[in-house]
Amino acid sequence: MALHTSSAAEAAAPTTRERILTEALDLFAQSGYGGASMRELARRVGIRESSLYNHFAGKAAILEAIVSEHGPASSASRLEEPRYKQLARQPAAFCRQFALDLVEQWSDPREHQFQKVITAERNRVPGIRAKFADHFYAREQSMMTDYFRGFVLAGLVKTPDPRETARLFAAGLIYIRLEHYVMGAAPSPRPKVIEAIERYLAFFLSLIAAGEDTDNKKRKPKGETRGKAAPD
Repeated sequence: MALHTSSAAEAAAPTTRERILTEALDLFAQSGYGGASMRELARRVGIRESSLYNHFAGKAAILEAIVSEHGPASSASRLEEPRYKQLARQPAAFCRQFALDLVEQWSDPREHQFQKVITAERNRVPGIRAKFADHFYAREQSMMTDYFRGFVLAGLVKTPDPRETARLFAAGLIYIRLEHYVMGAAPSPRPKVIEAIERYLAFFLSLIAAGEDTDNKKRKPKGETRGKAAPD
């Protein structure tokens, strides 16, 4: 039994690569990319400086990996998970799940560190701005558009342009983030954020004629008419 417990703990322990990225994110947020040294990073991780290069070619590669795995990149990765694909015919449930997952992401201290780093460094480090834009504007928005296009084709929402609908959905969530996590002296209490999310979802879903009843509706048999029985 003790052996089984030990094996489970080892499997759950972060890898050296994961520890490097975690400590690098913290170090970059504290000292800035330019002020962070590989020597200090190695000290924090608890390995030799030379060992860092077994995992990353250099400091720029570490920053690129952080951009690839945090922030918008993590949102895009979620959209590929089975739990989201199961909502491909449930627009209201899909939008609610995506919004609530974002609240969890926004509440994560690592996300705050990431935003601090990317805001400071995206114009200073070659390639980082393009990579960040690729994850946010290209990958995530393309996947969101595909979901909304699927809702339209299935007759579950009404919109002439799935791409712009996906962008509108994202824009409202971004504004909520700015209002409750960025602009104030301190983040808003979670119940207040959830209230804002629910109010926005109700408004957005009404615009595209999607609701809980839409998620569960079944197509009526041919010849069935609303309000009276079909003729014999």
